[in-house]
Amino acid sequence: GTATCGYETRLLSSWHTTCMAQDTSRLGGIFPGRSWLLVTVAALGYFVDIYDLVLFNVVKRESLEFILGAGHPDIKDRGIDLFNIQMLGMLVGGILWGIWGDKRGRITVLFGSILLYSAANIVNAFTFDLTTYAIVRFIAGVGLAGELGAGITLITEDRKSTRLNSSH
Repeated sequence: GTATCGYETRLLSSWHTTCMAQDTSRLGGIFPGRSWLLVTVAALGYFVDIYDLVLFNVVKRESLEFILGAGHPDIKDRGIDLFNIQMLGMLVGGILWGIWGDKRGRITVLFGSILLYSAANIVNAFTFDLTTYAIVRFIAGVGLAGELGAGITLITEDRKSTRLNSSH
């Protein structure tokens, strides 16, 4: 027998009795419909997240030398402190953005967190004291955590709904 599924008709067989409800010809059917946009936004967000973490470690020493003075004996320890503060921000951000995502929606969290850590990194370029530097790194960490959690959750939920819709 045959079954009509959205844009195409497939022959039924004992091993294949379901058909896709959406056109899955794009990208070989891996990311149909809205999934492609979600994967692209999340991937770009992840790229910026990793870039932020790597770039911070690249410029950390020079920025601390600017703030504390070249050759200051606490540069390494203050750099470790700043990294730990950013990780604490990620911990706090994961909790806060997760709650907000459940209440307000994950797309809001995705874009809000991207804006937050982008703004924090811009402000970071204009910090001239250690306290402000630490506060800004904490805020950047909060933003980073929101993007990580929201991106993967959005993609997972979208893929589940796509599979559920395609099995009808």
